[in-house]
Amino acid sequence: MQRVEPKSGQESVWDYPRPPRVEPVAERLRVVFAGITIADTTRGLRVLETSHPPTYYIPAADVRSDLLSPAPGRSLCEFKGQATYWTLEAGGHRAEAAAWSYPDPWPAYRQLKDRLCFYASRVDACFVGEERVQAQAGDFYGGWITGRVVGPFKGAAGTMGW
Repeated sequence: MQRVEPKSGQESVWDYPRPPRVEPVAERLRVVFAGITIADTTRGLRVLETSHPPTYYIPAADVRSDLLSPAPGRSLCEFKGQATYWTLEAGGHRAEAAAWSYPDPWPAYRQLKDRLCFYASRVDACFVGEERVQAQAGDFYGGWITGRVVGPFKGAAGTMGW
């Protein structure tokens, strides 16, 4: 693994902390699926964790909950607690486990309660400001890659041991 040196205005994910830090996002966040804006907020949070592109959490009040249903399965984050997953159905399309949430996050991450985070790889598009994000490689972490962050990023084959 070779760390990419950030340029002016960029952040290296290798400078992010462990345990992760939660911070407010100044930019507008949007999620689009089947031509429908599923989520749209200016009240987002991002979670920054070593080796991962940021994950963006959107208040449930700013998400089309009528298009979501509980998905099977759970996972446990050593920092945030137990995650639940959400399936998205819109415009005749379905995306299994397209989002996750922490209904009862552990105390240090209480601000994530009543928020959802979407996998950019399972929807049509996600935006931070006007920039369309790239999905983090792999099918587990769900980070959003923008031009502001440099890696390498955990998630691709061969990176689980980082």
